[in-house]
Amino acid sequence: MSKTRVAALQMVSGPEVGPNLEAAGRLIARAAQEGARLVALPENFYIIGRHEADKVKVREPDGSGPIQDFLARAARTHRVWIVGGTAPIACEDANRIRSACLVYDDSGRRVARYDKMHLFRFSAGDERYDETRTVEHGTAPLALESPFGRLALSVCYDVRYPELYRSLGEFDALFVPSAFTVPTGAAHWETLLRARAIENQAYVVAPAQGGTHAGGRRTYGHTMIVDPWGEILAVREEGEGVVAAEMDLARIREVQSSLPAHANRRMH
Repeated sequence: MSKTRVAALQMVSGPEVGPNLEAAGRLIARAAQEGARLVALPENFYIIGRHEADKVKVREPDGSGPIQDFLARAARTHRVWIVGGTAPIACEDANRIRSACLVYDDSGRRVARYDKMHLFRFSAGDERYDETRTVEHGTAPLALESPFGRLALSVCYDVRYPELYRSLGEFDALFVPSAFTVPTGAAHWETLLRARAIENQAYVVAPAQGGTHAGGRRTYGHTMIVDPWGEILAVREEGEGVVAAEMDLARIREVQSSLPAHANRRMH
């Protein structure tokens, strides 16, 4: 099948897991009803608390827990593949987690786990972030085969590192579940997403957090889907919602045929 409807969900997650899972479930159901077969959630969809350590308090062992069980059940119930944003998976350090992007097929079976490799640090004015305090680095990039083509996984800050994607070779779509800050989002979000689409000649699916959260933190939103030519197919600036578009493998081949950038590349 050449064409697949893909949906990227935008959320404004709060400090309690339960309501966030309810919101995610509602959006997944809507995306499925609208014909999506592949649905992607934003980074930290399960919680954005008042403190960075809040996500550590809800960590789960790999393979089981309310957040992972929710993703598996939603995929199975709605018969969709889910790219589960990030889930807080326990690691050996009790004060930190792995921020894991988990993929489930339409039977609810987990088929991939990618742990966020690049951890965000930012300091400007009153805004300061250092993910290394609560998150442990992932160690390996990942792409997986699916009925919709080859899918490359990444999370938020990873998008600034094109070599991550280059290391995976050719793929059909890359996912960037995110929770961008407003200053970095306004300056760089669209540019980075379109650049990754253009240079990899692949679709970019970027579900995001978009709004004001408990404690006053604001995220940039602008969830979007970009085609292999760098054209924005769909976008939502702020607030909860579903962003959807057709992902067409024939369009990828058309772009690659007219501009054979992979074949022309000489740096290896």
